[in-house]
Parts: sequence; C-alpha cells; structure tokens
Amino acid sequence: MANLSVQVGSHGLPGTLAVPHGARGLVVFAHGSGSSRHSPRNRAVADALQGVGCATLLFDVLTDDEGLDRANVFDIPLLGQRVIEAVAWVRTQPLVASLPVGLFGASTGAAAALWCASSPGTDVSAVVSRGGRPDLCPPGRLARVRAPTLLIVGAFDHDVLALNEQAASSLHCQWALQVVPGATHLFEEPGTLEEACQGARRWFAQWLWNEGGLNASSTAS
Repeated sequence: MANLSVQVGSHGLPGTLAVPHGARGLVVFAHGSGSSRHSPRNRAVADALQGVGCATLLFDVLTDDEGLDRANVFDIPLLGQRVIEAVAWVRTQPLVASLPVGLFGASTGAAAALWCASSPGTDVSAVVSRGGRPDLCPPGRLARVRAPTLLIVGAFDHDVLALNEQAASSLHCQWALQVVPGATHLFEEPGTLEEACQGARRWFAQWLWNEGGLNASSTAS
C-alpha cells in the first residue's frame, strides 16, 4: 500500500494505492460530500476488494481549500472530471496500467463516478454505488453509461432509495439495485456494511474480471 499524489490537472491530490499480488482489476473510489480518502466505509469496501485480489485507489476528490466551498462539494461536473483525470493518471502507473478499471462511488461520489463512466474514452468496466446519489448525474449522462452498474441502498434509506429508482430509469446499461435489509444511509447497523461489501465484491468479480456472480438480468430487489 502506497500513499501518493494523484495528479489531476494542476493539482496533486492525496491518495492511497493498494495493489495485491496478482491483482486482476483496479477500483477507483469517489467519496461523498464531507468525506475523504479516509472514509471508514469506503476503506472497508476497499479491504474487501483487496482480499479477492483487486487493486484499489482512494483519493481526495477536492483540495482542502476547495472542500470549504459547499458549491464545489455538489458540483458534479467538477467532481466527475476529477474522477476522469484520476483514472487517466492511475493508468500511467506501471503496477496497474494494464488492469481493467471499475469505479466505486458513495453519496455525491456515485454521481461523479457515473459522470466519468458516461464520458467517451474512459473505458470503465463496472460501477458500484453505495448509498449514492446517481440522480445528481443528469439523465442524459446516465443514458450514456455503458458500464454495468450496481446501486446499493439501505432499505430504511427511503428518500435515497426512491432517488436511486428514479435514476435507474435513465440507465440504458446492465444494472441492478441491491436493497440491504435493515440498513440506513450510512450502513451503521450490524452486518449491513458487510452485505454491501459482498455485493460490491460480487459485482466487480462478475464485470471487472469475469468470474461470474450476480444474475445477468436487470433487477430491483
């Protein structure tokens, strides 16, 4: 595991790259509003992915000064461009340059991940959203996403669940909605974060390095 500077435009953003031996894929994380690369929930997902041979990159999407401006925190084009540039940068790193790339987004980071996935030339293989706000990504952008996309939402996160269902209606890619029983927005209830981690792990195993996993049909369950 290496702490490094992720070059996006004129900025060097702090990041952590972990590359297990024999890594079969790479997942770039986009954290949500008010969070950072230190998000304990995103780190739990990253640990689960590393455990099955997936490299991970967690990085701060905004500089410290940018994060003080609430307008930046919800500027999806800005956040999405940062994810695009982070993906381009990580593909220059020799240890992971040849790996297929997936994206994991939480909260506003999910919209940023989908913005990236909808952009020509990014070549993203799979997307997972946890407690995300894909509805903040414009419908026209959602319609251009081609990477298989999993939306993970807590069953008790009623408003966000409705927003995910609304956003899913704009997706034209392979997609699925995983509703985690007993979970609220932050997946703080016992066992709920683990279930979200398992869902992400299965999705990336199926779509990032083709091990099979979830049923191929689009679902809302």
